[in-house]
Amino acid sequence: MICAFFWSACRTDKMAETTFHSLVENLEKYLEYQRDEGVQRLDVDRAVLAALAKEPEPELRAAPEAPVMATVPMTENFKTLEEIATHVSACRRCPLCQGRTHSVPGEGNADSPDLMFIGEGPGADEDAQGRPFVGKAGQLLTKMIEAMGYARADVFIANVVKCRPPNNRTPLPEEMDLCLPYLRQQIGLIKPKVIVGLGATAIKGLLGKTVGVTRLRGTWQEYEGIKLMPTFHPSYLLRDPSKKKEVWQDLLLVLKELGKEPPPRK
Repeated sequence: MICAFFWSACRTDKMAETTFHSLVENLEKYLEYQRDEGVQRLDVDRAVLAALAKEPEPELRAAPEAPVMATVPMTENFKTLEEIATHVSACRRCPLCQGRTHSVPGEGNADSPDLMFIGEGPGADEDAQGRPFVGKAGQLLTKMIEAMGYARADVFIANVVKCRPPNNRTPLPEEMDLCLPYLRQQIGLIKPKVIVGLGATAIKGLLGKTVGVTRLRGTWQEYEGIKLMPTFHPSYLLRDPSKKKEVWQDLLLVLKELGKEPPPRK
């Protein structure tokens, strides 16, 4: 089993440091792939769990978890995106607020744009700047948008959760449930013609479906009467560039729905 192999390898004193880092990187890619496919649970060998339960070495001991914050009632209806952004910046509804530098409510054209892109949650760059999709995945998303014939300012970009999960992990179900009302009200105010759901977490948050993106991508879904196209998250494309062709096919379907064609490639 992959987890058992990984653990035993990590405990071998003679293993070279470069091999250790390679194992970590490969395991991260494997787990990220499973996450993008919508997998919520992985079986782990009992021996691995027993080893993990042992007291860690002093230098590896994790810091104590911060206490869970009490939830704060949310205003039922916001009249503007500015009200939502202000409320998000002071939100203490879930523990994600404790690690944030900035909340990331979203940005872009809020006047019935053709497109609204919805991802999972802020990363380190987004947390630092308070803006969505500004890191490497965001730069790729910008290229995707421009390839469709739009500028970032022409569309609206947001995430399922508005604060960065620790170590960029997948948001927990309870975190998504507490944060999704913000996104739903944003969609209601923005009224995009088409939504592009980026990755399994966005699809689960919007549609409640846990089916992997591989199975859903390229097939039209619907959210509150708005056409929704599921496709891979840009961060997944950075790990597996071979999937870019499939994403472009999905975006061509979106353009066809909007009655548009992509501009000639330079």
